[in-house]
Amino acid sequence: MENQIGLLGDVKPLKMRWVMVSLAFLATVLNYVHRLSFNYLSADGDLRKLIPDDAFGYIGTAFFVAYMLSNAFSGFVIDKLGTRVGYALCMAFWTSAGLVHAFAVTPLQFGICRFFLGIGEAGNWPAAIKLTTEWFPPNERSTASGIFNSGSALGAVIVPPMVAYLGVEYGWQATFVILAVFGYLWLAIFWFTYYTPEQSVKEAKARIIPPLKLLKTRFVIMFTLSKTFMDPVWYFVTFWIGRYLVDVHHWDLKQIGWYATIPFIIADVGNLVGGYFTQYIIKRGVPIPKARKIAVAIAGSIMGVSLLLGPIVITTPLSALLIFGMAGFGYTAYTANSLAFPADVVPKSAAASVWGLACVGTGLGGALFQSLSGLVLKSYSGTLGYAAAYNILFIGFGVVALIGLLIMMFFMGPLVKNKELHQYVEADVPVLQA
Repeated sequence: MENQIGLLGDVKPLKMRWVMVSLAFLATVLNYVHRLSFNYLSADGDLRKLIPDDAFGYIGTAFFVAYMLSNAFSGFVIDKLGTRVGYALCMAFWTSAGLVHAFAVTPLQFGICRFFLGIGEAGNWPAAIKLTTEWFPPNERSTASGIFNSGSALGAVIVPPMVAYLGVEYGWQATFVILAVFGYLWLAIFWFTYYTPEQSVKEAKARIIPPLKLLKTRFVIMFTLSKTFMDPVWYFVTFWIGRYLVDVHHWDLKQIGWYATIPFIIADVGNLVGGYFTQYIIKRGVPIPKARKIAVAIAGSIMGVSLLLGPIVITTPLSALLIFGMAGFGYTAYTANSLAFPADVVPKSAAASVWGLACVGTGLGGALFQSLSGLVLKSYSGTLGYAAAYNILFIGFGVVALIGLLIMMFFMGPLVKNKELHQYVEADVPVLQA
């Protein structure tokens, strides 16, 4: 019990923390708006004619290769520069990359634009994690993470109707320009609002742990490996749902705009339920490390099993949307908890670095499985039909999710402070391994 009290912290949280996490939430909304707008605009209409299935898969791969490369250094850079400067640079970079989509006309040009978008967008999560680590005590971090990460699902909810309206009324080029304006507006508000709270200044500016030292820990290695399998499931849902509805159910962009929001509304609930569930069982006396693992086990199972059931239960567009929604619910509930993992294990000065390194796995898995998805559809849709080809993807991503969950549960180790890393940031000289 005494240990539990210590974990909860003895410094009274500041009310301003809710304003700060709201800014991270809005940034995450914009992150997904910029990320997914191309996917929906290219699902139907003039842009679809320029982007065949295999090219779409490769363009997605370009994004995730950049995402992977950026994650290798973005967390370290954000830890070095601080939350205010680091977050602002990320938003400025990805908003500008989103803007230049308006001037692309070939798959190669779009691939280049998506590459630079991936470079900038990768920094959102390390920056947001650093923000919540600075402002929230450990027992509230899963809830705070769920709040800011719910922006990903809300962004996915907003994109279909917004893009459908803007694309039909103003064209796809003007849509990219309009979306960029919102990014620059957030940038101005954040720059003049954010600061690091006094009680976190010392820890936030503590000695930076070199990435190679972090990569030698079991936690970082296995966390990265698990995300290689877990995170691509979400990108299957978000990147391919538009094309799925066109290819299998023959919907147009207007129909997608109205109904493709359903899975992401369900997913948004997962962010909040996943975070609050963990906070609830912590209050009931479950130790924080065990509470996080329980929540992740439940959420990951929902994600994997729902996709495996897809080929059996999908008979209508609505049932397909519900399966996508349950997979998204499981993913966001898992993410609300996994976002808190780094701060549970490593010093605050390394939280962004660890998340960035782990997301190298996200980029690697995303690049690999996006390419495979495009190849599967191209190879089997002609002979088996689109419905059967997508069923292969449902089963494949269901299996992939469960593999990632097994790695996280049984190979990552306990979510407790790494004493060596904490000693390293507190010491005048590096702590050497025996």
